[in-house]
Amino acid sequence: MKKIALLGSTGSIGKQVLNIVDRYPQDFKVVSICCNKNAKLLSEQINKYKPMVAGLTTSEYAPQIISLPSQTTLYTGEKAMLHCVLQEADIIVIAVVGFCGLEPLIQACKMGKTIALANKESLISGGEIVMTLAKEHGATIIPVDSEHSAIWQCLHFDKTAPFKKIILTASGGALRSTPIEELEKVTPKIALAHPNWNMGDKITIDCATMMNKGLEVIEAMWLFNCPLDKIHVVIHPQSIIHSMVEYQDNSVIAQLGTPTMELPIQLALTYPERKPTASTPLDFYNLSLDFKKVDLKRYPCFELALKSAKTGHNIPCALSSANEEAVNLFLQGKIKYTRIADYVSYAINNVEILPVTYENLVKTNFLARELVLSAYKEKKFD
Repeated sequence: MKKIALLGSTGSIGKQVLNIVDRYPQDFKVVSICCNKNAKLLSEQINKYKPMVAGLTTSEYAPQIISLPSQTTLYTGEKAMLHCVLQEADIIVIAVVGFCGLEPLIQACKMGKTIALANKESLISGGEIVMTLAKEHGATIIPVDSEHSAIWQCLHFDKTAPFKKIILTASGGALRSTPIEELEKVTPKIALAHPNWNMGDKITIDCATMMNKGLEVIEAMWLFNCPLDKIHVVIHPQSIIHSMVEYQDNSVIAQLGTPTMELPIQLALTYPERKPTASTPLDFYNLSLDFKKVDLKRYPCFELALKSAKTGHNIPCALSSANEEAVNLFLQGKIKYTRIADYVSYAINNVEILPVTYENLVKTNFLARELVLSAYKEKKFD
């Protein structure tokens, strides 16, 4: 039986992890869970799964947690997540969103754990630190993103296997058919209506801007020790092919499946074994696959991500953190959809380039967010 520490238990990925635990209760036991502020749902999860440790990073919501099981210790506050990275766990699932995932990821690497990583921002920001620590301490990072899981599978589960090219597929997001001149009128409700995937709000907006795909390019660079020029991105509207690997003989191996996160999440938990899922099998008799180039005029955020990847150092961290703030402003209806890229560009162009240390990344994370918020207060892009 695998013991699971689940960071981000109330989010989209976290809830799917628990669905898999429910499906295979003989195979998994939850030993720790935590979330940011959804204390009501966390309380229900605590009482259902009775973990050793639970964490709530936003302390003011703690009164909503009631009838704590006798065997569960509850931690609250900004360090609560770290208490949930348990030595007793066989696998640490990091399913939180944003820069906050970096510190627990570093801790899990230092403990030499198997890590199911669904927090791309931590690798975008601190990939150099994370991969070095993972190698030093024998930690194993299993990708949960559908694209990176697909690459991992196409490499026969060997992240060191040689290849010629990685081909990341992108759906193009909810606005892929919206005329460019109409994008500035897009509301959060429209941008959140993804045609293929059911995900959290932040990642759904990132799919619309294709910032998500740019972040995934950087993530792939770290996970597969791959230079930027060996990673290619194609628009594939059906989201059936999740990614591909081209080998030296020009053969291409692809991983296909219906667009659901259930498969990569479950595979990360059950590897090396594959088990039945609730996902729908592909119907090849009613299947069409289309591909096209990325239009940089439509997706300026994607181009900013590639620019940041080329610059390196702490700039990918600035990109990711600035994007978090800009997307949040858009979701609150405070800025236009087309201004997200402007705010991110402003931040990465005004952050000092620094070597990658944890302290410098913390500083960069703070400054990039402040640049976005100060630019908003000054109405720089209205």
